[in-house]
Amino acid sequence: MNPRVKHVLPGNDFTLKLIFSNDEKKVFDVKPYLNFGIFSALKNPDIFNSVKVSCGTVVWENGLDICPDTLYLESLCQKD
Repeated sequence: MNPRVKHVLPGNDFTLKLIFSNDEKKVFDVKPYLNFGIFSALKNPDIFNSVKVSCGTVVWENGLDICPDTLYLESLCQKD
């Protein structure tokens, strides 16, 4: 099982700065998802910035979430 999200911070460029349960820091780019179905709602900065951690993944106020395995496997290592 991949590590789970324990902290999230939304970026101004539709990225998510993530800290995982193994303390890895990574960045997930949400931009490729913004033109697909329900993910288009995340183009609204108020909705995008409502992101929070729940049950090891990220969720938004509108109920949208992303698989924690996708977040871990598709994120890039964050440069401090």
